Amino acid sequence: MDAAPPEGERPDERPDERLRRWRMVLGEDGAEGTGRALTGRDAAMDGALTALYDGGKKPGGRGGAERSAGLGASAPSVARWLGDIRTYFPAPVVQVMQRDAVDRLGLSALLLEPEMLEAVEPDVHLVGTLLSLGKAMPETTRETARAVVRKVVDDLERRLATRTRATLTGALDRSARAARPRHRDIDWNRTIRANLKNYVSLPGREGREGGESAGGREGAGTVIPERLVGYGRTDRSVKKDVILCVDQSGSMAASVVHAAVFGAVLASMRTLATRLVVFDTAVVDLTDQLDDPVDVLFGTQLGGGTDINRALAYCQSRITRPADTVVVLISDLHEGGIRDGMVRRAAAMKASGVRFVTLLALSDEGTPSYDREHAAALAALGFPAFACTPDLFPEVMAAAIGGRPLPIPDAGP
Repeated sequence: MDAAPPEGERPDERPDERLRRWRMVLGEDGAEGTGRALTGRDAAMDGALTALYDGGKKPGGRGGAERSAGLGASAPSVARWLGDIRTYFPAPVVQVMQRDAVDRLGLSALLLEPEMLEAVEPDVHLVGTLLSLGKAMPETTRETARAVVRKVVDDLERRLATRTRATLTGALDRSARAARPRHRDIDWNRTIRANLKNYVSLPGREGREGGESAGGREGAGTVIPERLVGYGRTDRSVKKDVILCVDQSGSMAASVVHAAVFGAVLASMRTLATRLVVFDTAVVDLTDQLDDPVDVLFGTQLGGGTDINRALAYCQSRITRPADTVVVLISDLHEGGIRDGMVRRAAAMKASGVRFVTLLALSDEGTPSYDREHAAALAALGFPAFACTPDLFPEVMAAAIGGRPLPIPDAGP
């Protein structure tokens, strides 16, 4: 049985534990300096870390022995390594290590193997990598890849859909509230609150509770309803048009995934008419696939150049009710087309009554590299460009629909 640590010292602060942690941090090259040997589970964890971070060897096996240069020959050992890290590390750490393995060691090609996809921990970044492989993916792998993408999409929908629908339904009801409602449509609670300033006393009438009148006498009072507030329309007619215009260049992979999920959620609301447009140097309208965000994602093609002006021209041509339309441009604003054309089109939309929103990213990764000149030009028009997390997106859309100031994060540009 281990001895109790000295008074005031936590168990994880004991010298032996500190040496163990330093040995794990320093890796195999630091073994002599710590004088600490690793055994059992610690040795297996150290082997998995060494295989990835020891300067370029392909991950594989528990011993970290050197691997051959061919990716094909390494596939079985990489599959074992992926299984190991899922055993020894929590899911968020596994996702980081998988991402590092793809970026540092060029293992994207291995994801074309069904056995590899079955071994990985699905996350948004993995979906982006799979989508970037595009047509290079063989048919034998495509179904496994769809299953991986489906799991990530379903997880995102469970996390985001209910709150998004509730937030936007409230915003739509507020924006639809009638200014001159019929008697049966009057919301009396809100009408009274809106007209409390018009309260007057009625002299000569005794109030049941002896209330104080404006003149200091006891009596009843009333509220004169100068402005009637009605309930929102209960019909299912379309109240707002939403166009999501999404940059599918390689740097926007996580944003594309989240935009597909939100597009499907918005399309499920009958009071919104939602259109999803993705673009690089070409423009693709994926609106007819919005009932399944997985189909949307496999309809994208990550990578290539960027022509924002062309994409906005297409969106502009689809606007039929400017005053009831919200256009959300999701892009890092690195324009490869007509540089000033993008800003002119945004200005024209605003002049026609469109609510225009610019998001530099729709992900949890913070603000990406972006074109600051274009961001400043849009800000001068009243369209501040900022990175938006998936959790904030419903509030941004609710503000845009309701004509209120956008909830821009304090850390935004």
